[in-house]
Amino acid sequence: MITLLGSPRRCCDGVTRRETLKAGALSLLGGAFNLPSLLAMEEKQEACARPGKAKSVILLYLLGGAATQDMWDLKPNAPSGVRSEFRPVATSASGVQICEHLPRMGQWMHRAALIRSVNHKAGCHNCLPSYTGCEELQLDQHPHENQPPSMGSVCEYLNTGHSAFPAYVYMPCWLGWGQVFRRAGPYAGFLGQRYDPLTTECQPYGDANAPPAANGSPRVVRGQPILPDSILGPDLTIDRFDARRGLLRQLDDQMPRVESQLALDNYGRNRRRAFDVLTSSNMRAAFDLKNEDPRLLDRYGRTLFGHSTLIGRRLVEAGVRFVNVTWDLFWDRVQIDYDAWDTHTKNFSILKDNKLPGLDQTYSALMEDLDARGLLDETLVVVMSEMGRTPRVNANGGRDHWTFCYSVLMAGAGIRGGSVYGASDSQAAYVKDAPVSTSDICATIYQCLGIDPDMPVPDRGGRPVPVAQGGRAIREILA
Repeated sequence: MITLLGSPRRCCDGVTRRETLKAGALSLLGGAFNLPSLLAMEEKQEACARPGKAKSVILLYLLGGAATQDMWDLKPNAPSGVRSEFRPVATSASGVQICEHLPRMGQWMHRAALIRSVNHKAGCHNCLPSYTGCEELQLDQHPHENQPPSMGSVCEYLNTGHSAFPAYVYMPCWLGWGQVFRRAGPYAGFLGQRYDPLTTECQPYGDANAPPAANGSPRVVRGQPILPDSILGPDLTIDRFDARRGLLRQLDDQMPRVESQLALDNYGRNRRRAFDVLTSSNMRAAFDLKNEDPRLLDRYGRTLFGHSTLIGRRLVEAGVRFVNVTWDLFWDRVQIDYDAWDTHTKNFSILKDNKLPGLDQTYSALMEDLDARGLLDETLVVVMSEMGRTPRVNANGGRDHWTFCYSVLMAGAGIRGGSVYGASDSQAAYVKDAPVSTSDICATIYQCLGIDPDMPVPDRGGRPVPVAQGGRAIREILA
């Protein structure tokens, strides 16, 4: 039976919406699209899919909309008021130039590919397209149960093994925590909350002697991601903890019929994962940097972004398939790192003095570390934002929101290094050649992982939906 729940709900951004159509346990066309048949279709498609070269993905997400025309797609011949204040310089890849303030990243361009023609029309600061490939306009920017799953959640959905480590970890906090605004994108959507990421917590802070962000000089964000509820209380020993788990197991045995319900199944999976986190010494060790080589900590940068990325490397080394590290903003929580990559004012000074040096240091340290450990050939590294920035510089020396053309960088496993795909026009305003959708970006990532971009997953009505939302992998950049 289909039920329509019509009570209005007001979200924290002030938008009133009605609950979406909810359908439970539907099998359409005589059961052709129930879960067993979908899994059979998945196995059939996997047999003919291109083999994936990446075992894991580390996604470095620059929240706010990075000005890629000041990073990877400079236009030195554009008119004043449009062109970047920065110079393009040569890199390790013949004929590929990037910003002068990303010298260490430039040394790894022979292992990377630039896609310079990404675009979407799903609204500014909408993170859903970049994580899922869905470019439909939403009523608001909050996560909802009817939305498609993120790439990481699909990896969790396909994870059939039992391990203390989940397939999908999100750091350093839930997306938008620093603005007290939960953003859509990184979640499992209609697959159910049991496939949401293991999301860490953080307590960001700035150096006490640094100038406040309100003066136009953002402070470096310090801190470290923390496993949620990963410390046992003072009166709760491991033995008592195991006893409680045993009692819960007995209760579970008495209610198999109720446990089959979707909501409780979500709860059960998440509860088991919480137990695993609390009792796994390997999991806790991956997040413990106290005994790490100080030189490696310095190399990554002793920042929240640097520490999160280093832990991300540790996690993929332990077998986690999809790790997300977001350069978030925390203005509404602790008033540091003003607006992150959302540079409406003083774009060039903020990039030069704060954003680009931090990204350059951490990204290059990650590439170097992965390569030295033999992990770069099996790890895909992606750098992206939810949008780009305007070609014209505004009266405050900043660039505003822009979704019509921006760039994404991919490196490592499965990528043909030193390649550039697509092109923007002379002002980096619109796509000139080979437009790329966010669903194409997702499809390329899936392809690198050996997941068929057309693999169907069941939505809340049981209908099959391709994981990449119809996107096609960019084969020109694939190794």
